[in-house]
Amino acid sequence: MKKIVVLAAALVAAPAFAEGEVDAETVEKIEAYLASIECQMDPDDIEVEESGYELDDVICKGGKQFDIELDKDLNEVGRREE
Repeated sequence: MKKIVVLAAALVAAPAFAEGEVDAETVEKIEAYLASIECQMDPDDIEVEESGYELDDVICKGGKQFDIELDKDLNEVGRREE
């Protein structure tokens, strides 16, 4: 019975954890994209959103800082200078 309760709790918690967590492969792709546009950021500042990802505190060549939005396919769909 104890195993069933633990399994049920894990199944309930898993979707919430997976939704907010960015897998290593996606982080690598995002970092590669940022490098291609001469930008960088701390991977801990990648936020999962319903429509894709929000990249907070992205620093680009020249020292400008942006928040960048990517869709689920990692295409840039928005950029806001901070």
